Amino acid sequence: MRFTLIDRIVELQSGKKITAVKNLSMAEEYLADHFPGFPVLPGVLMLEAMTQAAAWLVRASEDFKHSVVVLKEARNVKYNKFVEPGQTLTVVAELIGQTEEEARFKAHGEVEGEQAVSARLTLATYNLADTDAGRALTDQVVRHKLRELFALLDRA
Repeated sequence: MRFTLIDRIVELQSGKKITAVKNLSMAEEYLADHFPGFPVLPGVLMLEAMTQAAAWLVRASEDFKHSVVVLKEARNVKYNKFVEPGQTLTVVAELIGQTEEEARFKAHGEVEGEQAVSARLTLATYNLADTDAGRALTDQVVRHKLRELFALLDRA
């Protein structure tokens, strides 16, 4: 199962910054268990929302050069506020450095103007064909599917 934790991209400054939103709804099944009687967005999913936003910035800025953009490291993660059903988590990720193999970000999420989460993220970027030339077609298919999803999310 794949969780898409970004509902909409509201601003994208190529190579610099992205702002995206996650609307939390009671329809999300994991809320029944986290926590019964007090449903809140799990902290790890707040972190994942920041990671996904940062990954969309990388992809869009590089014209989907890499088929794989994944979290390599999360540092200084701080949780300050719960995100409850009916609320919107607004995620901002700012690129602070990039090489061919990774991108580093300063990211945070806010609810109603108050910071809910913040972190320093490092994302690894690569193609499957980098280690196995026979997987080049898989890279193409993945990039195509990611472009389709990006077209749905990008309302900037």
